[in-house]
Amino acid sequence: MKENYHFDAIVIGSGISGGWAAKELCEKGLKTIVLERGTMVEHIKDYTHATKDPWELAHRNRLTEEEKKIYYVQSRHYSIGEDNKQYYVRDIDHPYEEKQRYDWVRADVFGGRSLLWGRISVRWNDIDFGANLKDGHGVDWPIRYKDIAPWYDYVEKFIGVNGTKEGLEILPDGQFQPGFEMNCAEKEVKKRLESQYSHIRLITTRTANLSAPLDGRSACQHRNLCHRGCPFGAYFSTQSSTLPAAAKTGNLTIRTGAVVNKILYDEKSGKASGVEVIDRETLKTYVYTADIIFLNASTLATAYILLNSTSSRFPNGMGNDFDIVGRHLMDHHKGLSITANIEGMKDKYTFGRRPGGVYIPRFKNIYTQEKDFIRGYYYQGNGYRENNSGSDEIGAGLKAAMTEPGKWKLRLSYYGETLPYAENRMTLNTDIKDIFGRPGMSIDCSFKENEKAIFKDAGDTIQQMLNDIGLKNVKVSGKMSAPGNANHEMGTARMGHDEKTSVLNKWNQLHAVKNLFITDGSSMASSNCINPSLTYMALTARAVDYALREMKKGNI
Repeated sequence: MKENYHFDAIVIGSGISGGWAAKELCEKGLKTIVLERGTMVEHIKDYTHATKDPWELAHRNRLTEEEKKIYYVQSRHYSIGEDNKQYYVRDIDHPYEEKQRYDWVRADVFGGRSLLWGRISVRWNDIDFGANLKDGHGVDWPIRYKDIAPWYDYVEKFIGVNGTKEGLEILPDGQFQPGFEMNCAEKEVKKRLESQYSHIRLITTRTANLSAPLDGRSACQHRNLCHRGCPFGAYFSTQSSTLPAAAKTGNLTIRTGAVVNKILYDEKSGKASGVEVIDRETLKTYVYTADIIFLNASTLATAYILLNSTSSRFPNGMGNDFDIVGRHLMDHHKGLSITANIEGMKDKYTFGRRPGGVYIPRFKNIYTQEKDFIRGYYYQGNGYRENNSGSDEIGAGLKAAMTEPGKWKLRLSYYGETLPYAENRMTLNTDIKDIFGRPGMSIDCSFKENEKAIFKDAGDTIQQMLNDIGLKNVKVSGKMSAPGNANHEMGTARMGHDEKTSVLNKWNQLHAVKNLFITDGSSMASSNCINPSLTYMALTARAVDYALREMKKGNI
């Protein structure tokens, strides 16, 4: 960080969308600073556990009881372990009030959750963008698929998405690298499902893992250790992809340990003038100014910053003239464990651990019309051979048994859509203070009757389908996840046509502040049931393009 406090552009947050904003702004010639509250993680050098074997980890990749107290929210999520805990926020230092249980899974490093995401990269379609208008739940999206399709193309070519072209309306094809091949069990399930059900497709999962080298990044090594940080650069992250592109321009400045307190507003110009930050170590306050600001702190943190950015013009928070900021919080729901045995194929095995599996796109309320719920869900999973660790043998007998693979099995899970309810929200809590002396945060969010009906249907439907195609020992168990646990929070500063019911316009531009843009999950007007990260990236690239055109016209 050089001693310069004015830049052409400020980006708040360095995760999936923040990294994209920085890349696009820098490549278009703007001197850009990225403000990140977390600590630096350098590509390759700081992936300290990337190549370690399980026995090299002191606790075999489990958190200790003391660590569970430190990461008491993060440890509710499957993804944290001894090998990557250094990327996650220490909950003991950053508490929030849960009016109802909310599992806020957070990174606390440069790169954010781009280091930790599941990498499924799928496009929304016109059914998704038109759902709110069709059934009246939520505000109408101000864009449709045709508006964002070219930006999906642009993003996919840069990040590298593997997949197969399927010609499905519900899951539009993209610019794919070759998809990873299914194993024999998955191919068998695919054949049976698609012959039994004309409206069901089982495809290889589309993920941002390279199946071929791209721009100096290596192809995936099939280690399935992505969550540790990939020294091969084989999956998309800020570190491996957008950061090098931004840095190459010479226009990038990075400031870590910068806790954004508020966005400053200039009453005279009617624009955001800069950002006030608190240094994480010294607690000193600094101000950075810029002509344009991209707020990409992640859904809840972005809403927090807006609400905390008060002024005489915005006494209730920036862009919050109509009490919309912080509302309509959404997350996908999950929680079912689905397993079944697949007979035969005992002479076949798998090679490597590919990072994706198989995917059954949504079909409910697409090819079928349900009376108990609107919207829908999808399934994902994989076929595998179980081991014989449950053998009755002990000692040498157990060791021998474990050298022989067991039965072929299928395991699946589901992800379901959540509707945008106004009462699902986050608010500032002035009764508590965080370690920086700022107001705390309260989260009040729950799944309601439509989500519960989807959960039930997802279990009933898959059990019937797997029995129908002849799989054995079909088991469906589990309970619905708490909001937040799917790690796909969205919606607290949504897009829309009308400033009275939305925070952003169709370009992700704040209705009330023309030089402030938000392109992270907070901008989403509905949640769909599918993974949203590719859409964040496409929206970001599209918004930067628009912002630069408006700047050249003198409108910003």
